Amino acid sequence: MGTEETIRQQIDTNSILLYMKGNPEQPQCGFSAQATQMLMSCGQRFAYVDILSNPEIRSTLPVVSNWPTFPQLYVDGELVGGCDIMTDMFEKGELQTLVESAVGDDKESAAE
Repeated sequence: MGTEETIRQQIDTNSILLYMKGNPEQPQCGFSAQATQMLMSCGQRFAYVDILSNPEIRSTLPVVSNWPTFPQLYVDGELVGGCDIMTDMFEKGELQTLVESAVGDDKESAAE
């Protein structure tokens, strides 16, 4: 499987996925640290990929996503954005709602 296929499979099989530098316990940049703190405060489990230990993903993901920076958050297969967008959504309460709807069995709240 090629790197692009691997990325697409990761995005498709994880309802909440964060591409980041390091891991949630030891982020390797301030933006990744901020992103993981916001996600953790939402109270739901999320998957992550450490792009520092996956150089192929680090170089290929910006082409696939058309987004140049990290971290990158995907929810239900869609790119949400990076740290600035996550922070804006978090402050408005939108990130929590999005994360909660992604882990819920039914998507009734998505129509709200």
